[in-house]
Amino acid sequence: MDFTPEELASFNLVHNRFSRVVKLLNEDEPVRIPENSSWDELDLSGAKGEVELPHRFSCYQLSLARSKVKRLPEGLQVQTILDLTECHELIELPHGLTVGSLRLGGCRSLKTLPEGFDCWFLDMTGCWSFREWPTTGRLRNGVLNLRGCTALPTLPDYLGVLASVNLRDCSNLSSLPDALRISGWIDVAHSGLANLSSIPPSLEDVDIRWQGVRIPRRVWLEPGSITLSEIATEKNTEMRRVLIERYGTARYVQDVQAEVLDEDRDPGGARRLLRIEVKDDEPLVTLACKCPSTGRQYFLRVPPDMRTCHQAAAWMAGFDNPDDYKPLIET
Repeated sequence: MDFTPEELASFNLVHNRFSRVVKLLNEDEPVRIPENSSWDELDLSGAKGEVELPHRFSCYQLSLARSKVKRLPEGLQVQTILDLTECHELIELPHGLTVGSLRLGGCRSLKTLPEGFDCWFLDMTGCWSFREWPTTGRLRNGVLNLRGCTALPTLPDYLGVLASVNLRDCSNLSSLPDALRISGWIDVAHSGLANLSSIPPSLEDVDIRWQGVRIPRRVWLEPGSITLSEIATEKNTEMRRVLIERYGTARYVQDVQAEVLDEDRDPGGARRLLRIEVKDDEPLVTLACKCPSTGRQYFLRVPPDMRTCHQAAAWMAGFDNPDDYKPLIET
C-alpha cells in the first residue's frame, strides 16, 4: 500500500482523517512510506502488513508498536519517542540510533542493541532474548527498565547517571559495574543480584526496591538478619510480604509451624497445603510439593481460599474448576 503525496499531506494537516490511516493498516498489504516524505508524528502501530520506511527516514515521533517490522532503515532519525513495543519479529536496529525514548518492551527476538545507540529512556521489559550490549553506546539521565531480561548477564560500564534502574526478574544478572550511578532507585527483586552481599560504593545512597516496595539495604544484602519477630511486628503489609520472601518462604513455613489443611501425593511424592495466619493481612497459603524430575522442594503461594492440594494445583494450571483438571502427568 503506497500513500500518495495528497494523502500524506491530508494526514499531516487534518487530524480527524488520521483514522483513515488506522483503517487502511487493518489490511494485510505492505505499508510503504515514500522517499522524501516528512512527518511530525507517524503512528503505524498494529499494522498487519510489512512496514517499509525509506532510507534516512526522519520523524519527530514514530510508533510501530505491535507491527511486523523486522529491521529499521539505516540513518533513521526520530527526535523524541520511538515506540516498538511488542514488535515480536524485530531483530535489528540501525547503527548509531539516537532518540529520546526507546520503547522495546516485548521485543522477544531482539538479542542486542545497535552500536553507538544514544537515548535517555530505555524500556526493554520482557526482552528475554536480549543478552549482549554493544561495545559503544550512551544512556544518560533517564530511566533504564530491563525487567524480565532473563538472558542478560551484565550491564555495561558506559551507562551515565540514571534516575532509576529496574532489574526485576533479571535472573542471569549477578553483578553491577563499579561505574554505575543512580540518582533515584534500583529494583532488584527476583534477579541474580538477590544473593549479593555488597554493592559498588557508588550505590551506597541509592534507594533499594523489591517489587516496587522501598526496603532497607539490609533486607537486600543481609536477609539472614531478618527475624520472625521482625516479620510479626511489621505493620506495612507489602513490607511484611517482602520480609517473608527474603527470610525464605520454605524456612518461614517451617519455623512458624504452619497449619496443614490437606495432604495427598503426586508423581513428586507427598504434598501438603499449608496455611499461616498473618496479622492484618490475608492468610499465607502455600502448596508444598516436590519436582518429580529434580526432587527439589517448592512452596508455591496460592489464593487463601484453597482447601485441597488438588484445588491448588488446578488453580496454578489455570483451571477455575478443579474437577476439570485431570493431568496424565504433573510436572
